[in-house]
Amino acid sequence: MPASRRTEGERPTGSEPSPALAATLVAYTDRPDRRTIYPPGTNSVARMSTWLTADAGAFVDLDSMR
Repeated sequence: MPASRRTEGERPTGSEPSPALAATLVAYTDRPDRRTIYPPGTNSVARMSTWLTADAGAFVDLDSMR
């Protein structure tokens, strides 16, 4: 069972054009937190084919990798 869920808004980065994405973080008490990224503004049916979910620790801040 998730302990909490937090949705993050779109975060444009730098001056380069890039697709805007939304993210939802689900925090668990008994296993690693999970983050899902998806295009914002999609309905639940379209989102099912355009999302990516992984352990939150697998994601890094883009600016820290530049």
